[in-house]
Amino acid sequence: MNGATPEFDLIGRYFTRRSRRADTVLGIGDDAALIQPPQGSWLVATTDTMVCGTHFLPDADPRDLGHKLLAVNLSDLAAMGADPAWLTLALTLPHIDHEWLTAFSAGLFTLAETVDAELIGGDITRGPLACTLQALGTVPADRALRRAGAKPGDGIYVSGTLGDAALALALRLEGSGVPAALAERLDRPTPRIALGRALREWASAAIDLSDGLLADLGHLCASSGVGATILQADVPRSTAFRSAARGALDADLPLNGGDDYELCFTMPEHHAARVEALTHATGCPITRIGCITTEPGVRCHDAAGEPMAVTRSGFDHFNPAAP
Repeated sequence: MNGATPEFDLIGRYFTRRSRRADTVLGIGDDAALIQPPQGSWLVATTDTMVCGTHFLPDADPRDLGHKLLAVNLSDLAAMGADPAWLTLALTLPHIDHEWLTAFSAGLFTLAETVDAELIGGDITRGPLACTLQALGTVPADRALRRAGAKPGDGIYVSGTLGDAALALALRLEGSGVPAALAERLDRPTPRIALGRALREWASAAIDLSDGLLADLGHLCASSGVGATILQADVPRSTAFRSAARGALDADLPLNGGDDYELCFTMPEHHAARVEALTHATGCPITRIGCITTEPGVRCHDAAGEPMAVTRSGFDHFNPAAP
């Protein structure tokens, strides 16, 4: 960092930190970073982009944005059972805003430090506001969780509660007041790193819930060559969701609203007794919502066991009909 250009000044001022990881051989400051993954481990890589107007509103709190950009990537690592390690960041900025950069970097680094993840490189350029982050992690060889692996008869489980973020967004877009508990779920999701790590021993398949339960569970089933049946009444909803939901208008949000960043996983029935221990060990509530079937497709049943028609599908960037 020689401060020769505004770009390098920004990198040095807001994104360069003293290395905290012994396995970072060379971080920010060269043409590329050098890292040393642990022996006997696989490297796990994921990338997410957040674009102003698509993933966040123009007046979004930059501290929340820095947190969420990292959290959504950490959620992908959690779904693979990986331990976070290294990050790269690419920012496109319409102009230099020091207050925005201070808050954004604070949100990013506050979360990064809690999971011992280190920023080792990236890029800053000028253009419409967009943020891309790559997260790298490690997992013991042959121990990674995958979407493939679910078997007929496996139970289907989800962490936390679903629908909070989608309801917060719906209320925010219509100009209504958003309860703080719901806003927190939308703006500052909690990646389930500890749960993902623990599931290496017990889960047959896993996926993170970013586009909605039905859509993402459908991806898991397609990868595993199976189907699923879930019970709507068993899908966990928070107290805040139940208090703020507007009846039938929001009834489907826990099924297809997206932005939950919880984990959905399958587990053989003979491991079902482990759920209580997993909840206690990770501090994360876990709920059984259904089972894996041989018949392809994802079916949702009501409390009486009757099939339900769900009015919306999960989020799809290139489907104009998607929410």
